[in-house]
Amino acid sequence: MARTIPDDPVHPLLSYRLTICGLRELDSYCADGVTHVLSILDPDWPDPESFAAYGPHAREIFHFDDVVETKEGMVGPGIADIERLLRFGDRLSQEDVAHLLVHCHAGVSRSTAAAAILMSQHNPGREAEAFAYIARIRPRSWPNSLMVRMADERLGREGALIEGLREHHRRVARDHPDLAELIRLHGRAHEIPEDLLD
Repeated sequence: MARTIPDDPVHPLLSYRLTICGLRELDSYCADGVTHVLSILDPDWPDPESFAAYGPHAREIFHFDDVVETKEGMVGPGIADIERLLRFGDRLSQEDVAHLLVHCHAGVSRSTAAAAILMSQHNPGREAEAFAYIARIRPRSWPNSLMVRMADERLGREGALIEGLREHHRRVARDHPDLAELIRLHGRAHEIPEDLLD
């Protein structure tokens, strides 16, 4: 999986370094100057032990499943989670943040959606740039469309976040058809542009 590009300049939408990863990659960043962490875990998932080796950092923890529609026995992201994510983004804009690490289980769906939302939050009209940067630092990514839809509505973007996500999905489905196939097999075929479906 791709990681933050070494010596990559901070993106114009951010005032800090951004890393997106999955659980298996957390140990790689314990000495990387992470000052803030956004953790998105499955419900009842134990707290990752990796963070004990990190330096002092502020951490926000969410618990919900990676689903984009109601499924029995699963807890999807809700509007309360998106509002809390945006409050976290507001705090980031007021704190001394050097390096934000955003993770979920695989670093593919929930974490990339959260990162795109945070990048877009205070940058209306630049949603496409946010997704383009996600594609650069996490090429095999498939942001959770439910999270993005709720953020688009909550931020009053009138579809701009959703359109940025569609273009991201199109780019990734074209460049990484194996990932698109996994997404299709997991009941999310509606997220794949129709002209790219078999």
